[in-house]
Amino acid sequence: MISFLVGVVEDKQDNLLYLDVNGVGFELNVSNNTLGSLPLQGDTVKVYTYMAVREDDISLYGFSSVEEKNLFYNLISVSGIGPKMAIQILSGLNPSDLIVAIINADYKLLSKVKGLGKKTAERLCLELKDKLSPLPGSVMQTSFDNNYNEDAVQMATDTLISLGINKNEAYMLARSNAVNNASAEEIISKALRGYKG
Repeated sequence: MISFLVGVVEDKQDNLLYLDVNGVGFELNVSNNTLGSLPLQGDTVKVYTYMAVREDDISLYGFSSVEEKNLFYNLISVSGIGPKMAIQILSGLNPSDLIVAIINADYKLLSKVKGLGKKTAERLCLELKDKLSPLPGSVMQTSFDNNYNEDAVQMATDTLISLGINKNEAYMLARSNAVNNASAEEIISKALRGYKG
């Protein structure tokens, strides 16, 4: 089992990292989060790894943090979620937002992740809800008001996206500020006041 690799970034593209470890080139499947946090080509980096061995394939998966790797292990423990799907999920949401969504059983947000259907999202929440706890320093609240206006949340999300905030973060901001049937304008106003960017 390969626990981690330390090497030079040779290339990175489309959820793949090519790492030169003392002249040996490793191809690792990585999430968008890991890809975004990696240094530039030619720099040295430490990547935590998971090796998936199947009859017809051996693949390496890479993670920029131990937290992301542990979350990956939790995801693949859920029936119906393999390593590739887990990387897809980790690419759709950053680890702290993903944990909050699972704890809150926020199927709507989870099913926005490409390739993750509602049934799998429900199973994910059911199986992992009690196993996960929010990451230290997580800014997202861990409970949402259930009395909210879905149309207002959608409008607020679209507006926040148009202001340059990424899709998942925009939804989390809108959803966490949607209290007492707040209007889209109220949600946007509160979200922008609390937004750290």
